[in-house]
Amino acid sequence: MSSKDVILDRVRAALVHSRAPSEIPRDYRRGSVPADLDLLVERLEDYKAVVHRAAEVAAAIEKIVPAGTVVVPPGLPEQWLPSSVDVLVDDGLPADRIAAADGVVTAAAVAVAETGTIVLDASPDQGRRIISLLPDLHICVLRPDQVVASVPEAVARLDPRRPLTWISGPSATSDIELNRVEGVHGPRNLHVILLEEA
Repeated sequence: MSSKDVILDRVRAALVHSRAPSEIPRDYRRGSVPADLDLLVERLEDYKAVVHRAAEVAAAIEKIVPAGTVVVPPGLPEQWLPSSVDVLVDDGLPADRIAAADGVVTAAAVAVAETGTIVLDASPDQGRRIISLLPDLHICVLRPDQVVASVPEAVARLDPRRPLTWISGPSATSDIELNRVEGVHGPRNLHVILLEEA
């Protein structure tokens, strides 16, 4: 008898007296608490993101990028973009052109107030993952109705078959001596425009 057979026999013997697992409840922490926008802002700022509460997207973008070139996904609303910037619509742009841009503007799928996390799901107004990773500046526009209180609520809104990008602040990591290094896995600068009623 091989060692493998011995181990498998022991596992089978241990399972003889166990009972089948019951249904795991998945209805915890959903919708019981309204999303706290101030908490989201606090968490985002704690992660070194810059939050702009604004009623008009184009004016807010113009304050962040007064001039230059921004990459945008093909489904981003045109009225969000100020006339002062040059717009590169990502219709399959090569990586070097995306990286050379001054920034990228996207929408979002959902945001979690509790964790300060924004999720992109590659919808037409969010685009390919690459555009949110290569430019040094990411401007993300977020509507209040996209903010949920907890991670389970966010997961319930998302389609797991889509490519999901979870963002909690600008890209940062630490080396072995715990020195913070920014911009290794994505943009060093994250600006979030949280839309407010005009």
